[in-house]
Amino acid sequence: MTDKPQGGKPGDDSAAEEAVIKAAEEAAAAGAAEGSTDELATAKRELAERTADLQRLQAEYQNYRKRVERDRLTVREIAVSNILESLIPVLDDIGRAREHGEVTGGFKSVSDSLETVVAKLGLQQFGKEGEPFDPTMHEALMHSYSSDVTEDTCVQILQPGYRIGERIIRPAMVAVAEPQPGAQAAPDAEAKPGEADKSEGDPDN
Repeated sequence: MTDKPQGGKPGDDSAAEEAVIKAAEEAAAAGAAEGSTDELATAKRELAERTADLQRLQAEYQNYRKRVERDRLTVREIAVSNILESLIPVLDDIGRAREHGEVTGGFKSVSDSLETVVAKLGLQQFGKEGEPFDPTMHEALMHSYSSDVTEDTCVQILQPGYRIGERIIRPAMVAVAEPQPGAQAAPDAEAKPGEADKSEGDPDN
């Protein structure tokens, strides 16, 4: 005698099929959950990589813009400097004419306008009598000694200097006076007799 399967008629496999389908669904759900986690991690990693690439490209672009702007300003400064340098002989002629009282009338208006324009473009004149001699700014064409100065001093400006910003286009041509040799030794010589008197009056000697 053969035993019948419990819970169903002979030949009825519906319960077994349902169990198999349920197990397959659970396995598929677990696999999907695991796959979703992997896909999310991959997406986050790719997002971080793309963000880093974008930031790097943005930094490179900003550096490029700064370099282009710096080069543009440099080219402009060189062009302006060349133009101003070519005008210096004209300014020298105006200066000599002014010293002789010849800058009058319409010529005075033109010369004043020219000096105003070059000043706006950044050209600066320097060199004054009485200022300390600086070999980086002055070129000494004449030399003398004087008891009226305590350091090397520009006592005469033979030709003014010009600069644009910190760059010297032409040094000032000057006459320089140095302190009179031995002028600093006189106070020491006067102090020696007093020191001798002090030594003579010292009871320890």
